[in-house]
Amino acid sequence: MFFRVAILLFLLASLARAQEPAVTLRIGYLKGTNDLTLAKAHGSLEKALEPRGVTVSWAGPFAAAAPAVEAMNGGAIDLTVGSSTSFITSRAGGVKLVMFAYQAQSAGDEGIVVRADSPLRSVADLQGRTVAVNRGGTGEYLLVRALNKANVPVDRVTRAYLAPPDSSSALSGGHVDAWATWDPFLSVVLGNGSARLLADGEQAGSENAVAYFVSQSFLQAHRAVVAAVFDVLRSENAWAQAHKQDAGEIWVRELGLPAGVAGRLGEYNTDPLGPVGSAEAEHIGHIADWYVDNRIIPARPDIAAFVTDISR
Repeated sequence: MFFRVAILLFLLASLARAQEPAVTLRIGYLKGTNDLTLAKAHGSLEKALEPRGVTVSWAGPFAAAAPAVEAMNGGAIDLTVGSSTSFITSRAGGVKLVMFAYQAQSAGDEGIVVRADSPLRSVADLQGRTVAVNRGGTGEYLLVRALNKANVPVDRVTRAYLAPPDSSSALSGGHVDAWATWDPFLSVVLGNGSARLLADGEQAGSENAVAYFVSQSFLQAHRAVVAAVFDVLRSENAWAQAHKQDAGEIWVRELGLPAGVAGRLGEYNTDPLGPVGSAEAEHIGHIADWYVDNRIIPARPDIAAFVTDISR
């Protein structure tokens, strides 16, 4: 009798599990040197989430955060990565995405470049010139910050709004005079000798960060899943800090980049990753105020309701 009851309970439990709705986490990954790309290469998210009954689905690579966020806004993906600046412009556009992880950017993984043979030698020399940037994202932010710091009126420099691949072609073809960009694009053009650094992130006065986003609806329905993703990202980040060259080589392989840039990528893209606490949320608000002051967005979006400390 005992064994019959045990078998019956086992069958009922199995039936209950079979009837549980399956969860699929759809991730939009970027052509970016971040911990999400490392997790994809290592298969670590799949290993962590499969026991929870979660299937991982990858979409991409997206050239920048903007198209990935568009996919999220359209309901095609649930989670992606970008910059704190792209988060602000996305929120200004009404996208309901929540920031759950934060990684301050190194000065060396973003910068303004000119062609190697360019006569331009300083940010002040950009007056009367055209600079390629991505609208509202790291590029535009970096350029305007640099102009502010150099006391150059922003209306004295023309912004050409282009995606990274188009920006690279425009710079090499002489259609723009400079390009405000980030890794891996920065390391590639510096590594192949086609461009020269005019100002790095520190020289431009950048306060940018790498940030991880999840749709508000997915977070509300599956907060424990997002917390598990955060744990995996922190593990990948700790590994990358201890194995910078190896991390750089993975980014080279996963993103189809020249092998010679692996060392630089590992050096400048392995800063510590952490949760979005009160200090980080306040800093995001500070950048949002700067965006309004510089007329990149018309009004300050709600930030507080769209950041979360997933470690709690």
